[in-house]
Amino acid sequence: MHFFSRGRRVLATAAAAAVLISASLFSAGAASAAPPPPARMAALGDSITQAAMSCSSLISCPTNSWSTGSTASVNSHSARLRAAGAASLVVYNNAVSGAASSALPGQAQKAVAQGAQYVTIEIGANDACTKTAGAMTPAATFRANVQSALTTLAASPASPEIFVASIPSLQRMYDLNKSSVSARLVWGLLKICQSMLEKPTSTSAADVQRRAAVQQRVNEYNQALAAACASVAKCRYDGGAVANYAFSKADISTRDYFHPSLSGQATLAAVTWARTQWAS
Repeated sequence: MHFFSRGRRVLATAAAAAVLISASLFSAGAASAAPPPPARMAALGDSITQAAMSCSSLISCPTNSWSTGSTASVNSHSARLRAAGAASLVVYNNAVSGAASSALPGQAQKAVAQGAQYVTIEIGANDACTKTAGAMTPAATFRANVQSALTTLAASPASPEIFVASIPSLQRMYDLNKSSVSARLVWGLLKICQSMLEKPTSTSAADVQRRAAVQQRVNEYNQALAAACASVAKCRYDGGAVANYAFSKADISTRDYFHPSLSGQATLAAVTWARTQWAS
């Protein structure tokens, strides 16, 4: 009798645990349910989101944008949303080549006026890509600019879903093409990201430390993006997916050896989409 009584108690305990686990899984599934497809979306940021250097000339090519582009091979966020049911999705690309974080609050205001229900943000490269390392935007200022923009978006009547992408590794961009004569020539002629790319062949302690300081500032910006996004409802950070992605040479434009190429934009779209509200 004692054995069977004990067995009943074990079975009862197991059954109760199963009910609790089932309820927990159900609740987690409900909490992670994808939001409804948006009717309007807006992209905020800089030349990366304008897809600069991804076409045949030294101009922006927003049709190739990882966020709002229409080029089939890129399979942008907007294209994926249309395929998922947002057939009539209206898109706005408010990104501006050369924009730093100080421009983000204004871009956010435009997105609010446009009634955007989904907003992507990719910002920060130009805060670090300055003439000198000393001219980089302070991390606290960067955080305040981003926070201001997110607060504006969160207060929008459209109550948008927000996706914040991390900043690519500038050190990685340098390392990929530092041995290329063509890249070094273009970097010098166009004065691209001199805080990182000046004296690209130098191995002096000062130049190595300068590059490390620039990448450290980028790391601080990414930490600021994560923290600012975490403080706002309906904001999703990419978890460092872009920052940690090991871009290949094929991902980088041969127009300036620094911006994403057409295939690089497709890579950005895939890497970031996997972290959005609709994919995870």
